[in-house]
Amino acid sequence: MKKLIYIFALLFSLQLSAQIGINTDTPQSSSVVDINSPSNADKGLLIPRMTTVQKIAILNPAHSLLVYDTDKKCISQNLGTEAVPQWTCLALFNRKFFYMPSINIETATLGSGSKNLYAQYKEEYGTPKYKSTGAPAALPYFPVATDLYYYVTYHNPSRITINSIDGNGIMSYVTTTKANYDDYINIVFVVK
Repeated sequence: MKKLIYIFALLFSLQLSAQIGINTDTPQSSSVVDINSPSNADKGLLIPRMTTVQKIAILNPAHSLLVYDTDKKCISQNLGTEAVPQWTCLALFNRKFFYMPSINIETATLGSGSKNLYAQYKEEYGTPKYKSTGAPAALPYFPVATDLYYYVTYHNPSRITINSIDGNGIMSYVTTTKANYDDYINIVFVVK
């Protein structure tokens, strides 16, 4: 009888699966481990590594769930909901710099002006005009203007003088020569 109970207990324990919560009593059901970090923690986390197929097969993945996608070689995050997952590689946030979408400066009138580079970037990334089938509704973008440094890499100095760019991405300029067309400026963002 003892052998039968032992075998039954062993077989039953092999079928159990549960989430592990560290510093939490209620780990999220789609996670393997849910960690609530104490304020004095100085350790990293090695997240689960899996193929794209395995990642897509996760049932009801929590918003912000992270995995390392071994096929795409990136940390992948669910930016969608549990019902409609939108897995996105966090490659944008791993790059040190990127170009802002093209901006134009009106040159039909002379004088001082300003452009909020961060606001324009956030608007264009947050509400793209077109997307491919199945693509997320918005591109990922840095949530705070002060997460970035701002650089002008090209402009036409015969028509526009750049006076400054502040830490929030507000560029001040002066149009010095009129033209019947707008001037374009190349802007590079560098991740702090």
